[in-house]
Amino acid sequence: MIPVAAFSPSDTASAPVTARLADLLAHDLDFHDAGDGCPAHAIHSFPAKFPPQLPQKFIHALTQPGQVVLDPMAGSGTTPLEAFLAGRRAIGFDIDPLALLLSQVKTTPLPAETAQHAGMEAAARAQHVLRRCPDDLARFYACRWNEKSRRFIDYWFAPPTQLELAALIQEIEAVAAPAMRAFLLAAFSATIIARSRGVSLAVDLAHTRPHRVQTALSPAGKLLFSSDASANGAARAASHQTKVIYPALAEFRRRVQAQARALLPPSAAPAPLLSFGNAQALPLPASSVDLIVTSPPYAGNAIDYMRAHKFSLVWMGYAIERLGQQRKQYIGDESLPGILFAEMPPYTAGIIAAVAQCDARKGQILHRYYAEMTHVLQEMRRVLRPGAAAILVVGSAVMRGQDTETHRCLAEIGETLGFTVPDIGLRRLARNRRMMPAANHHNPDSAIQRRMHEEYVIGLCK
Repeated sequence: MIPVAAFSPSDTASAPVTARLADLLAHDLDFHDAGDGCPAHAIHSFPAKFPPQLPQKFIHALTQPGQVVLDPMAGSGTTPLEAFLAGRRAIGFDIDPLALLLSQVKTTPLPAETAQHAGMEAAARAQHVLRRCPDDLARFYACRWNEKSRRFIDYWFAPPTQLELAALIQEIEAVAAPAMRAFLLAAFSATIIARSRGVSLAVDLAHTRPHRVQTALSPAGKLLFSSDASANGAARAASHQTKVIYPALAEFRRRVQAQARALLPPSAAPAPLLSFGNAQALPLPASSVDLIVTSPPYAGNAIDYMRAHKFSLVWMGYAIERLGQQRKQYIGDESLPGILFAEMPPYTAGIIAAVAQCDARKGQILHRYYAEMTHVLQEMRRVLRPGAAAILVVGSAVMRGQDTETHRCLAEIGETLGFTVPDIGLRRLARNRRMMPAANHHNPDSAIQRRMHEEYVIGLCK
């Protein structure tokens, strides 16, 4: 159990918070004209992030400096970072190793010049290993992965890229200072998972929907990989399935420079408490949190974070099998064995039944999601102080043509558990800024566009 006795107690009464929350939810939640906020938010790509102005709005309106702000599903750390910047005691949990790493890097002040120097040094040492110590690198490469993980790497990374990444990760892991090593790992991951110029053979990796290109070329036009040995050079270059793979060490240096500029400057403020943790069983005492701002995953695993994150995590020493098992613990995953299907309140049960009528297994997957979110909401209510609020930013999914109506169902479940729901706000997504796997042109017949066109902000008061 993580102690929070030293944190300032809330002096907010329930009724005033309910009224203030209803007023906040009735106003603009789009933030389309807002800037990007603190540069640290831009460290590493991450799908479906909410804008920093959203948690910022509720943190400033509903808490005082020194009070506790929690995100039990912290993702890339938007809420903990905004809470830290606002002088609140930030706590964040996540079960995704890469998400936790990014949260820690974004909220850890480091001198930019020192971080950049450390990155350049690691890249230089990796370059030396590639040129001068090929036998040492071969031994490291041979012992690093089991057979299944190696098959994954061989499928998704061209041979020259594999050698560069192996040399680089070896040097990063030799860095003694934990905060600096974490910064370099985040830059390493960004070299692989990126909106553009990622060094894997995957496209759409930053959207979590990767598929392998048919052809990979170096910037000079040298063939690095081809799934079609019969195609000539001109045909390969003209193919929309062709990707230019930039040298991994050069890309790493570029990411280090960009991310070093985004780091928080050194600060004497108390560091956020960020840890591995399951939102269904929070390691916090009852009535110890003043505000929760979080964004639960989509129902039906609409955004599969691990599908992209494993591209980096496998290089960090995680076996593919382990990552597959960990993915099954994610809320809303599609695996069903061993799941306890709790009874749902009437409206939610009706939505589940409508999906199950079209597809029994999909109905069970949705039932699992709402059952697990029931445990999450129970934990939120347990750790919140009386009179405190939880803000949930959710999107609705479409399963077998049926809208899951996530906002209405979670609000109903929350009321069943004893929360007051003053309102549900609507947030229209800026399609040119939202990092989602959707086309540039609106298509009303596209299920993925329908479910990602808008999202909802649920207010829950204890």
